[in-house]
Amino acid sequence: MLDTGSTEVRNGTRATHLEIARRTTLGLGITVVVQYALGMWVNLYVTVPARDQGGGFLTAIGRALANGPVALGIHAGLGLLLVLGSISLVVRSVLSRNRALIVLSAVFLLAVLGVALICALISLYVAGRGSREVASR
Repeated sequence: MLDTGSTEVRNGTRATHLEIARRTTLGLGITVVVQYALGMWVNLYVTVPARDQGGGFLTAIGRALANGPVALGIHAGLGLLLVLGSISLVVRSVLSRNRALIVLSAVFLLAVLGVALICALISLYVAGRGSREVASR
């Protein structure tokens, strides 16, 4: 028998989903700051292995996680966690049925994916330019 008067949304109330979305937002905000600082560290002080230059984007992430420099591996892992956390935040926002939170979490997800895409394109461009310079010598 269906209970049409229930206020529960998939084993939780709207307030529960809203509280989880708030905690997720705090965690993602802290993660973004750590990821930004770690990205600057990797850019300035870490040498990317030569075999990772010119390869595919997902191949480079796999190599960084498997046997790359520690800071590069942590940076790649945090990036993946940011993407997964952003998707989780959008789902929690939809479950909380808070329109402002839904819009803002979707914008955050698009921003994280946009930054990942821009960084991938820049790294492929820089790696491609470096390999052309070496080949022309």
